[in-house]
Amino acid sequence: LNIDGPGTIRRIWITTDPRTPEMLRSVKIEMFWDGADKPAVQAPLGDFFCHSLGRMTPFQNACFASAEGRSFNCYITMPFRKKARIVVTNEGDRFLTFFYDIACTLGDDHGEETLYFHSYWRRENMTKVRRDMTILPRLEGRGRFLGCNLGIQLKPNCRHMWWGEGEVKVYLDGDEELPTLVGTGTEDYVGSAWGLERFVNTYQGTQYMSKEKGAWGFYRFHIPDPVYFYEDIKVDIQVMAGAKYSDILKAMDLEPGSRFMKAGKGGQYYTREELQANPNRALAFESQSDYCATAYWYMDKPTNGLPPLAEVAERTSDLP
Repeated sequence: LNIDGPGTIRRIWITTDPRTPEMLRSVKIEMFWDGADKPAVQAPLGDFFCHSLGRMTPFQNACFASAEGRSFNCYITMPFRKKARIVVTNEGDRFLTFFYDIACTLGDDHGEETLYFHSYWRRENMTKVRRDMTILPRLEGRGRFLGCNLGIQLKPNCRHMWWGEGEVKVYLDGDEELPTLVGTGTEDYVGSAWGLERFVNTYQGTQYMSKEKGAWGFYRFHIPDPVYFYEDIKVDIQVMAGAKYSDILKAMDLEPGSRFMKAGKGGQYYTREELQANPNRALAFESQSDYCATAYWYMDKPTNGLPPLAEVAERTSDLP
């Protein structure tokens, strides 16, 4: 798409052949507003359309849909004043057949308060112990955090344990050590409870799940509960798990030499002796996982200053 404004993109529909996980990560989508030379949107095609981890499933939520798990639909409104440009690039080594339809209105009257749509994807494979995974790097400006979709892959020796004790933290308008918004656990952020089976709701859901592969894809949109920022914003998720001591012992046996740090203890690790003494006890521990995140937000500027999208090799490695 390359069109003059003012106007508003109302809907995007896409389908492709093939639709493999590698393809969904190899193809990138970028969006540019008002003639800017840097993109406001940069993400792998699949992750942008809420297909976390390159895995397509049927779902519909407030912002995205895939009726039969074979298409990409986006219903987020994207206003522009002077110009809109959408670029899709196949950075993989396979030929791709690409079909698309973009609906927009022209001549819209956008006032000074109208914000630009942004989206950004990032991945940490693996996360670091006692360091939060960043969903949205710190940005300066005024806007609204719309939400995110996340994907997690567990280490092979940890797939039998519950992984979702990490809190989502939203730092707003000068927050440093303590965030304005902080949750009680990953499964709570997406409106469910421990275990997190597959479900699809309007504003929250787990659209992909494979316990065998230790992989989950989930989303949350802050539409009825808007998150505004006036100076700056940063969004993180804590990487923390919880399990019985007997399950931690099993993980140690599956990967000899592996260690598990006590939650919040700053360098204190569980010993095999204390785990064996209380096998039915359960506590949280600092964990490491392969995490990816696609953030969505509105902002008062057509560019955001974030780094270029990760290279295709980093995006496509170790897919479930």
